Amino acid sequence: MPTLTKPILKIHNLRKQFPGVLALDGVDFELTAGEVHALMGENGAGKSTLIKVLTGVHPRDSGRVELDGQTIAPTSPSAAEGLGISTVFQEVNLIPRLSVAENILLGRQPKNAIGAIDWKTLYQMATQTLTRLGVELDVRKQLAEYSIAIAQMVAIARGIALDAKVLILDEPTSSLDEKEVTHLFTVMERLRNEGMAIVFVTHFLDQVYRISDRITVLRNGRLVGTWPTGELERLDLVEHMLGRKVPQLSAQRVGSAAVPSSKISAKPVVKAQGLGRRGSVHPFDLEIFPGEVVGLAGLLGSGRSEVGRLIFGFDSATTGTLEVGGNQVVNWSPRKAIDAGIAWCPEDRKLDGVIPQLSVRENIVLALQSARSIFHPLSRAKQNEIAQRYVAQLGIKTTSLETTVGTLSGGNQQKVLLARWLAMEPKLIILDEPTRGIDVGAKAEIENLVAELSAAGVAVLLISSELEDLARCCSRVVVLRDRRIVAALDPSSDLEQNALDESAIMKLIAHHND
Repeated sequence: MPTLTKPILKIHNLRKQFPGVLALDGVDFELTAGEVHALMGENGAGKSTLIKVLTGVHPRDSGRVELDGQTIAPTSPSAAEGLGISTVFQEVNLIPRLSVAENILLGRQPKNAIGAIDWKTLYQMATQTLTRLGVELDVRKQLAEYSIAIAQMVAIARGIALDAKVLILDEPTSSLDEKEVTHLFTVMERLRNEGMAIVFVTHFLDQVYRISDRITVLRNGRLVGTWPTGELERLDLVEHMLGRKVPQLSAQRVGSAAVPSSKISAKPVVKAQGLGRRGSVHPFDLEIFPGEVVGLAGLLGSGRSEVGRLIFGFDSATTGTLEVGGNQVVNWSPRKAIDAGIAWCPEDRKLDGVIPQLSVRENIVLALQSARSIFHPLSRAKQNEIAQRYVAQLGIKTTSLETTVGTLSGGNQQKVLLARWLAMEPKLIILDEPTRGIDVGAKAEIENLVAELSAAGVAVLLISSELEDLARCCSRVVVLRDRRIVAALDPSSDLEQNALDESAIMKLIAHHND
């Protein structure tokens, strides 16, 4: 770790509130020239808000930001760039149809004697800036002709051309392969050695320990702490991010800890072999049997949702095979998955799940009606019968079947979404964060429903950031880290190290393989 000097960037008691949400609650942060500082935290921790306030996207409510000892208050990203703060986002905000050189020097193009762009000098300056990063390419070509990795290098080069003092890299490795990550880290090390101050936002633990000098953790809009990377154990980092210590006792279980007896003789509902998608999740093997509740655990960005998306066909695999009901599938899609008896309850129920403007009845019968096609519509009486059955079965609190779903509580919206898929009588149901944002009572009801589905022989793939829930509900838990499956906890193995509890899951999430 380099010797840290006086901070170049100081944030003191920063506060930002949105309607109903206190996004930043008195946050302090310091960044020193010549360091890579990792900013860590789970979803909702405040990382994105901190960056947006720092770069002028949002005004701060209170607090102070100092750059080189001067108080600053940028009102836009371009104003922040003018002050010396440059940001490279996961989705690179450059102009694909302009040349590489134009993107690097946009707004600062050299002019000739008559005021026109001096293209020769422009290309020379852009090439020199990229050479400083160890990147060689034709700067005259459109940016659209190059990969995401190159686009990120161009965004970094733009920051250098703007004489940035602070470089913020927001999830820069999420779409890169290992070779591209290595190149990016080489560039980061070069810039650090030149005195650049770098904020590195990522969910990948291995990368944090590979490149960063210090780590700051935010949780629920508050500062948890800052540590030299070499002095913070991985398990401690995970505990700080999740806000809980590794428990000493296993959680009380809702479902059976034992793998269902159906697994002994039944074929798997789905079987993935070497299934993966470049830039999304590394190749993995996974079998899910009738009646099993298989949990997927990992920090945000670990690849847990991506596994579910591949199995349901939202994303196309670039490697491996998938068998459903014993048959290998090709050109897999959500439509084919539904026809095969696979259901999906997405993480964002408001964006990808329920349709708030439609009634409870319409939301519940939506998938079933879609499967029957417009030529075989469900009668209104049949729709009412189906909807009423699941309203009663799931305890959905609504004054009427015609109540718009958007007026229901989060827990009841989640139950409506579950009812939609249960009406399809699925063989496998994928639940992505089914208990997020709902009250304790609704959470318990959904967990009991998972146990009932398992007892009825339905396979469940439960994706959750709530480790206690996974330990309590699952037959076995598969752990992901840095977009790859790293371990599985299976109590049926009778091995002590496979004990299925929250402590074991947390340790596997934090474990380092080197």
